Amino acid sequence: MSAQSSPDSISRPVGGAEYSWCRAVPGGTGVTVSALRLSKPLNLPLLQTSIQTLQNSHPILRSKLRFDPSTNVFSFITPSDPPAVQIQTSDTVQSFISAIEHEMSSNPWVNSNDNNQVTETDVMFVSLYSLPEQQWAVVLRLHTAACDRIAASFLIRELIVLIGGGGEREIVKEDGVGLAIEDCVPPGKANKPFWARGVDMVGYSVNAFRFSHLEFKADGSPNSTEIVRLKIGLDDTNRILSDCKLKGITLFGLLAAAAYIAIRASKDLPAEKWEKYSLAALIDCRSLLDPILSDHHVGFYHSAVLNSHDIKGGEELWDLAQRIYTSLTTAKNRNKHFTDMADLNFLMCKAIENPGLTPSSTLRASLISVYEEPITEHANQLHEEIGLLDYICCASVHGVSPSLSIFDSIRDGELNCACVYPSPTHSREQMQDIVDHMKKILVECSVPQ
Repeated sequence: MSAQSSPDSISRPVGGAEYSWCRAVPGGTGVTVSALRLSKPLNLPLLQTSIQTLQNSHPILRSKLRFDPSTNVFSFITPSDPPAVQIQTSDTVQSFISAIEHEMSSNPWVNSNDNNQVTETDVMFVSLYSLPEQQWAVVLRLHTAACDRIAASFLIRELIVLIGGGGEREIVKEDGVGLAIEDCVPPGKANKPFWARGVDMVGYSVNAFRFSHLEFKADGSPNSTEIVRLKIGLDDTNRILSDCKLKGITLFGLLAAAAYIAIRASKDLPAEKWEKYSLAALIDCRSLLDPILSDHHVGFYHSAVLNSHDIKGGEELWDLAQRIYTSLTTAKNRNKHFTDMADLNFLMCKAIENPGLTPSSTLRASLISVYEEPITEHANQLHEEIGLLDYICCASVHGVSPSLSIFDSIRDGELNCACVYPSPTHSREQMQDIVDHMKKILVECSVPQ
């Protein structure tokens, strides 16, 4: 980690949301991973050139994250002509999922603010893995303050174009690092009276003690993130999406409801017993900002709305989904995705500083998180040309975060989710059972009558 910046570098301090991720990532939440699984060997110089093109097109990807302990300030330092990214090559790992889990736990930012020295760390790292059965994995590991889920998904599509021989015909070029989300909120949308801010802060803190959580399989803080996949076929996905449209809700509400029902069932409670479950709804704000930003604008432009719902046995899926969707819609109509942004960032930092304030010191801030909208992706001829078998975009959650975070996408018309969770706080068997139950609930809700 060098503290030397070139004289032609430009810099800006991070914004409030970016700062909270600068605090969270060293603890294990917010290491974003975009990964490709390939059946054809990849030309290393081509990969190197492709990564260089991405950095040239999106300046924040060639930035370093600088921390100055004397001022407690993080900044993006962006050189005009950076050295090439050094691609790390690794021996064969057990599976594609193993490679991704390893990347989410390989944290170059972990010691970035643990000493009294000024540090600078890259925001992007690239690894090439050998997999069994003559397969390979390319993994981009990114700091979430510099690249959120939407941007990570866009980057992986650009990388597919580049390594497929597409040149720069579909590569979007940005000017500069861009503004922090707080600097793009439309005037008046984030206004909140001082007394209301105080009331909300107390409300968030008090309610946190009333939330019910999943059974913890290990005491103390988790040290890694693991993944369970949830995939549903084309016909069932079409029926699910059609039913959502017919009932006037989005997939967000249905996924959250299925997760709630599956989690409660895993606890083997009496049917009449109520529990309060928390939900962090994650909202891509690009289309809501001033100026409006496109999906290819790389950076962190998400906000969160934290809601809770009382759940008992025998909940009807669609009724619960409607309640969840309505609560988010109401919150957005009140601009809580903007007005509460600073409050939630503050509470996130306080939980990082005081893990004892979280249940069993596990750093669990909510039960689940779900994105407001899935990422919709379509395959093309380049997938076959490069031997693309699979790809995943997700992020680590073993610092302050939910017990289950769902990264959902509609891929070639099929529902495809990466469900990530902290380990060993929760076990793979425990989470696989919950995700399998979620799938059963979703498929059965779409069975034609």
